[in-house]
Amino acid sequence: MIYPEPISRLIESLQKLPGVGPKTAQRFALFLLSLPRDQVVAIARSMVDARDKTRYCRICGNFSDDETCTVCRDKRRDNTVICVVQDSRDVLAMERTREYKGLYHVLGGAISPMDGIGPEQLRMRELLERIKKGRAREVILATNPNVEGEATALYVARVLKPLGLKVTRIAHGLPVGGDLEYADEVTLSRALEGRRDV
Repeated sequence: MIYPEPISRLIESLQKLPGVGPKTAQRFALFLLSLPRDQVVAIARSMVDARDKTRYCRICGNFSDDETCTVCRDKRRDNTVICVVQDSRDVLAMERTREYKGLYHVLGGAISPMDGIGPEQLRMRELLERIKKGRAREVILATNPNVEGEATALYVARVLKPLGLKVTRIAHGLPVGGDLEYADEVTLSRALEGRRDV
């Protein structure tokens, strides 16, 4: 269907969002057109405000609206444990568990030679400085269970081990509710490696 130029531009802009194809973008655009103008303006303002007012925590690299994030400011957190993650979305995922009570360090990506990303492009220097200045005794590596995440975890572990820290890796394996018959060999072998006493 041919739309007027402003609608076409809106659809084209919405397609730049991750996971949004032409049909979804069209649906979003038409939905936005059905809203009262003040609601559309509020949505647009919140997007611009989020973009303009969000920064990265100077300590851990997580999203923040201040110089430091809420996790780093929380005095109740265990500052002897640092969980290393690839990006801020991983912090949100870990926080949803309500189990982890330590601090975080966001690397800002994963080692990927194919994409031209090496250790120099990650926040490794900041991690090392933080560990040397702080009281961390354990570093938990919580990078993604893919080739890039594994390479990153191995690199970080190799750099941190000589510092005398306990370096651990989150367990990988079968998701709750999953079926063994559908699991791939790597997932099953990781599940076996990470088994524990019952």
